Amino acid sequence: MAPPLLTLNNGTKIPQLGLGVYQIRPAQIPTAITTALNSGYRSIDTAAMYGNEPEVAEALRTSGIPRRDLFITTKVWNTDHGYDNTLRAFDRSAAALGEIDLYLIHWPQPQHNLYVETWRALERLLHEGRVRAIGVSNFGIQELRRLLDETDVIPAVNQVELHPWQQQAPLRAFHTEHGIATEAWSPLARGRHLNDRVITALAAKYGKTPAQLVLRWHLQLGTIVIPKSATPSRIRENAAVFDFELADDDLLALAELDS
Repeated sequence: MAPPLLTLNNGTKIPQLGLGVYQIRPAQIPTAITTALNSGYRSIDTAAMYGNEPEVAEALRTSGIPRRDLFITTKVWNTDHGYDNTLRAFDRSAAALGEIDLYLIHWPQPQHNLYVETWRALERLLHEGRVRAIGVSNFGIQELRRLLDETDVIPAVNQVELHPWQQQAPLRAFHTEHGIATEAWSPLARGRHLNDRVITALAAKYGKTPAQLVLRWHLQLGTIVIPKSATPSRIRENAAVFDFELADDDLLALAELDS
């Protein structure tokens, strides 16, 4: 089953579930992406600093899936902040990937107003039609508020670490207030807590794995979720989360895990 589409604040539609390719070696990319696409994924999240943009592009090109049916995210890295540097970094990513749907600032760099100038470069890319949507990653409320106060375009997305043990409630509330979509990296907390007794009990109740249960929690929270895996069986498992729904009392039990 294909993931549902969420509508960002500029009207762009993004699949709610995507594949993250952080720390996936270039040689592993073809198998990972082919497995993901065959399992229904249509969104791939990469970044220049991952060093695998060309391999991602080639795997997508040879998939036979029309480019209009895919959604590709990449990011500008810390060492490329600043207006001109960001435009050059985007050119390099675009040369590797071709069309880019969502471009993010990977981390805020407060020195010398760099993330504000970087954001203004992203605004230019958006206005010129070179990217469909722009956003940020790992921004807190203070950094977001500064962008809202000093620039023209509200970020479409803020990609942050988010999972049942780090639920980011104040930040998510700020996102909701300002029409910013929340996107979760490390949505499974790198597997560190999947043997939690609440998780395992609920997974058994629904006949799902602990990872599937946590991903379903993200989906019902309204989060865009990008689990990372290079293992084909886990990629397929992570996609099989659209045939069940968590009850309200189980969502409350998961809310209690926030620590």
